Amino acid sequence: MNLFEKEELIRQAAEDFEAQSPEALLSWAVERFPNITLACSFGAEDVVLVDLLQKISPKTDIFYLDTNVHFQETYETRDRLQQHYGVQFVQVLPKLTLEEQTQQFGEELWKSAPNQCCNIRKVDPLTDILKNYDAWITGIRRDQAPTRANSKKVEYDVKFGLVKFNPLADWTSEDVWNYIRSNNIIYNPLHDRNYPSIGCEHCTRQVAAGEDPRAGRWAGFEKTECGLHK
Repeated sequence: MNLFEKEELIRQAAEDFEAQSPEALLSWAVERFPNITLACSFGAEDVVLVDLLQKISPKTDIFYLDTNVHFQETYETRDRLQQHYGVQFVQVLPKLTLEEQTQQFGEELWKSAPNQCCNIRKVDPLTDILKNYDAWITGIRRDQAPTRANSKKVEYDVKFGLVKFNPLADWTSEDVWNYIRSNNIIYNPLHDRNYPSIGCEHCTRQVAAGEDPRAGRWAGFEKTECGLHK
């Protein structure tokens, strides 16, 4: 398939699946792109997608970026999900350990240069893992942030050079939680403690009433994305 044909396929799929369910899109995605993977951060949207994917294509790879500085609750959620579904998530580690990062760039890089820290511990590892696939699935939603407002359900990911599926792009937070509660899905208990968006432990704080759901990420910096999503 040449680039023009791929672009036309993606454009048509985005149009066709805009009003359809996540299940319909996931079913088409895994059939059309067997070499596909789901990126999981163990947040609310991603545990929904894990559940859906286990029902549709349980052998599809699911990976997570292990920055080595996630909350303990996040690792425990990973373990509970693995046990419940009988799957093994693919662990993707940075090239540098925390000790090596400290030696090269100083203590607590996330405080002095959060973008650089995200690049080392998230973006570079993501780039490496996605080289093994033709397409990937993410849990981004349009109402999460202005940077995600124009996300299509199917798009070409220019940054990583593959097809990207966002099955929950048109869902609201209420839609996500309705699915979790009605299907009794395992989720990160930090969500019950005013952490609507959960990243690394050092760069995530609780969100006060009335604040933007992503206000707890990189508080004090003019930064709203780690660089995984263009």
